[in-house]
Amino acid sequence: METYNVKMPLDLVRNIGIIAHIDAGKTTTTERLLYFTGQVHKIGEVHDGAATTDFMEQEKERGITIMSAAVTCFWDFNSKRHRINIIDTPGHVDFTAEVERSLRVLDGAVVIFDGRKGVEPQSETVWRQANKYHVPRICFMNKINLIGGDFDKSFQTIKDRLSPNALPITIPIGRETELHGYVDLIKMKAYTYDNPDSPDLHEEEIPEELKESAQKHREVMIEKLVEQDDALMEKYFAGEEITVEELYAALRKGTINLDIFPVLGGDGRTAMAKTLLDYITICLPSPADVPSIKGIDPKTGEEIERHANEDDPFSSLVFKIVTDPHIGTLSYFRIYSGTIKAGSYVYNSTKGIRERVSRLVLMHADDREEVDMLRAGDIGAIVGLKDSTTGDTLCDENNQVILEQIVFAEPVVSEAIEPATKSDEEKLGEFLGKLAKEDPTFRVESNRETGQTIISGMGELHLEIMVDRLKREFGVVANVGKPQVAYRETIKGVCENAEGRYIKQSGGKGQYGHCVLRVEPNEPGKGFEFINEIKGGAIPREFVPSIQKGVEETMKSGVVAGYPVVDVKVSVFDGSYHEVDSSEAAFKVAGSMAFKEGLKRANPILLEPLMKVAVEMPDEYMGDVTASLSSKRGQIQGSESLGNGITRISAFVPLAELFGYTSELRSITSGRGAPNVEFERYSEVPKSVAEEIATGK
Repeated sequence: METYNVKMPLDLVRNIGIIAHIDAGKTTTTERLLYFTGQVHKIGEVHDGAATTDFMEQEKERGITIMSAAVTCFWDFNSKRHRINIIDTPGHVDFTAEVERSLRVLDGAVVIFDGRKGVEPQSETVWRQANKYHVPRICFMNKINLIGGDFDKSFQTIKDRLSPNALPITIPIGRETELHGYVDLIKMKAYTYDNPDSPDLHEEEIPEELKESAQKHREVMIEKLVEQDDALMEKYFAGEEITVEELYAALRKGTINLDIFPVLGGDGRTAMAKTLLDYITICLPSPADVPSIKGIDPKTGEEIERHANEDDPFSSLVFKIVTDPHIGTLSYFRIYSGTIKAGSYVYNSTKGIRERVSRLVLMHADDREEVDMLRAGDIGAIVGLKDSTTGDTLCDENNQVILEQIVFAEPVVSEAIEPATKSDEEKLGEFLGKLAKEDPTFRVESNRETGQTIISGMGELHLEIMVDRLKREFGVVANVGKPQVAYRETIKGVCENAEGRYIKQSGGKGQYGHCVLRVEPNEPGKGFEFINEIKGGAIPREFVPSIQKGVEETMKSGVVAGYPVVDVKVSVFDGSYHEVDSSEAAFKVAGSMAFKEGLKRANPILLEPLMKVAVEMPDEYMGDVTASLSSKRGQIQGSESLGNGITRISAFVPLAELFGYTSELRSITSGRGAPNVEFERYSEVPKSVAEEIATGK
């Protein structure tokens, strides 16, 4: 295995992610990339449970990716050695946080599509996530070698549903099982392989029957590429020859600016993976090509920039925590500027603490290589950080900066969990805490009324994997209750003057706190906002934070059915105090009383997670599936024919109605229907259902 290059020019580094809908072939394609770069000497197959990046037991058994894995490899292109840091991410919607946090720290991505189906529901989700972080992308149309594989049709779905800027740069030679190569539209050459396992590509002239199609595609491509450069445009209109290098430069510029999304197509298990590696180095940005990262100065709140070079002060973002049974906590991080040395100290500006960097490692999936130093543009891991968590900024203590944090979706499913034996009791709390530190969408809390431990996550599979990990990695056997929906409460109306007055007279010093609040709805998803509108000293400034604290504690349990309150704006604008008897504790109680009063008077409602459901099934089951979704309070959004007798129905369905839906769908469709379920938004629960929930709680 090649070791870490002591000093590699920044423009020869690529930090990329492999993202896709579940089962499009991400991990298999990653395996081929590693094989051709010499990182692995035997190709691991997902279905054999031997993929390099699927190193968890659960991943090997299920043939899915759960944890995003980081791998460093090297590739020679144009006589230059490039270092590529690849992150293989999960496609299952329950692990969408893994994709979110990976995209936040990557410079580019390869989006893989199933060439038989084109754009699938989760493809749209990961595409939106990549748009959010302005990540340049290459598209790879995989599996067009299988029956039903159709490059042109699948490419059209990208153009129609994701971006009109998708642009083919290769077209396949042969259809379905006859696929044996591709035409490179930039070089205008054909490349073929003898069989799928052959590691070599043969350069040939374009077959006669493909010449016309290739010429048409090339003309469209060149027209798009010359738009990137005025000098090229002039050459093009003057009828002059444009060189391959000039086309590469225009393609790179267009991809980095998100003006072009290059599309390649083939079988990711073949030597085509070499071409994908070439285009990763040609099209995707190096850390030097992306805009400098912006953050804020924790002392002044002013915006500051950090540039991707070693001379700027050190700044980095922790994007993942992994608990390793052998060496302890591994904190994956991306360095945006400066350098870091093993054995040194860094400053966690998010939490305001110093942390010691005991060791630095480069990751090759679950294999590690220890290094003395990492630099701007690197993705690596630190061993030994005690208190840093996902989204924290690590920086130089004398030049502090806080980078933008990663925002994760709220968990939507909860289960009660208890240890199977008395001896597991203490260990359960400790190890659940470790899992929660690793995964920001996994929450652990105690129910004060029942004393139960409640775990929450993004779906049934998510919680199932967590309980399984407790058993395998930490040896703790636990029993779980039935999944519960994570309901929320909010308000629809406004209460202009909610008053809270707390007066307690007993022997000695009394207690006095009095405040008047305005309680109103906040925009959905905006969360809680607290505003101090006190004028003229009606309440001394030092008591206002206590009122806020009282409100925040009361928000944990609403007035409809005792669920957490979200999306409210609270303003304190009046009140009174007592020179002697007022205290922080008294104002905290007054704040709590006023807020509870305000909630009751502001038309409180119950919210439930609404899920976006897409079901693919043979046409003949369409009526039964539609009826089944409608019976679950589902709002049917539409249906589309995917060809080959397959239809996809889209609907919004409350999560409460979806437990066990996969099994029900299997029986309705004789095992031929496949659902894709992802969180859409919180929406109001109908009154009759809300009453049932409130009385049944």
